[in-house]
Amino acid sequence: MSGAYHEHGGYDGAGAPEPAPRVPLPRASAEGGARPLPAPAPAAPPVLEHHVLTSLLGAWALAACSPEEAAAVDAHLGDCEGCAEEALRLREAVGLLQRPESLDLDPALRTRVLDGCLERRPPRVPVPEWATPYDAETARLDALLQDIGDTEWHAPVRLRWFEADDEASRHTTVAGVIAHLLTVDGLVALALGLPDPLAGVTAPAPEPASRTEAYWRASRRPPTRAVRRPWREQSHDIVRTVGFTGGEGPATGGMPVSYGGFALPLRDAMLDRAFECWVHAEDIAEAVDYPYEPPAPRHLHGMIDLAARMLPTVLAARRREGPATIAAARRHLVPAGEPGRSLRLEIEGSGGGEWLIPLDSPGAVGSADHEVAHVALDGVEFCRLAAGHVPPADAAAGQVGDREAIRDVLFAAASLSRM
Repeated sequence: MSGAYHEHGGYDGAGAPEPAPRVPLPRASAEGGARPLPAPAPAAPPVLEHHVLTSLLGAWALAACSPEEAAAVDAHLGDCEGCAEEALRLREAVGLLQRPESLDLDPALRTRVLDGCLERRPPRVPVPEWATPYDAETARLDALLQDIGDTEWHAPVRLRWFEADDEASRHTTVAGVIAHLLTVDGLVALALGLPDPLAGVTAPAPEPASRTEAYWRASRRPPTRAVRRPWREQSHDIVRTVGFTGGEGPATGGMPVSYGGFALPLRDAMLDRAFECWVHAEDIAEAVDYPYEPPAPRHLHGMIDLAARMLPTVLAARRREGPATIAAARRHLVPAGEPGRSLRLEIEGSGGGEWLIPLDSPGAVGSADHEVAHVALDGVEFCRLAAGHVPPADAAAGQVGDREAIRDVLFAAASLSRM
């Protein structure tokens, strides 16, 4: 036989046995060896024509190029003087287009930081919800005071309010405003059993203006920045005391706070103090040319709600004293708890809402079925009206319905103000 049978390991043509197949040894891994891996070759920037690179200069100045295009433009600018000059001009133009970032901290930063901290570790003694606007507004004003210099504490400030259907004002300084807040906050401190900031000074009457004038007169010299410390300590003491007395209970929230001629429940007095703190902080900010924002929407809503709830009582007082011009009111007096003629107060913007203001008596119930007028106002504008900073005749309001009722409600809102 001249051939070899190989299918079953037979013989070759010479009749000798075929050698068994060899299995190759495993190869060593390059990663596991002693030799380092070769460094990847740097990617060369794409080769682009001059007119393409020129068209990319605008996107390059705005940092809108892809990494490959930016690398190509960078390489090109080192060789082309004309494109380098154009790129420099474009970069300068982009800098002019960008809005400068303010160095002032975001007014909401403190609230966000505290909220984050309290989510991780709730306070053992929480601040009642109705006291948080006062806590926030005193903290915001204190941050403003930290930023002003010694001379700015003597900057002139004009306090404005509405009295006897006319504008009233009083000139003081930044330090004088803080002294005013200190003495009026002292009414809340007294109700809580805390020391009186007047410290033995006798005021002609236990009401805000008299207490303030007595404090100013008792000072041997005009107030300076030294007044900031007792004001801030008192605000801390008020918030802390409200928290420790179980502030969410009706007994604490309903505790009366006397303002001399009238009294407010503690929860409303705290809103009133938050409102005045914000209003006077804006007075100070205007005097020292400092940016100042309105309160947080939920706090602003509480302040507006307090003013709306007080309007029926103010309307009744004005009617007794004569300024009110709702001539038909005497013929439409209704028993307490019954629906009567109403004005719909619509507050737009942050913290807004709708309130039905009873016109005929403070005990009447506002009723949509008895609506005789509708007034629409921006929330901040309404607060400035209630602070006496906007005359009722100048209030930018949308008005529909009984003109006398609208006029009286606007004048009553302005009458809520005081020094």
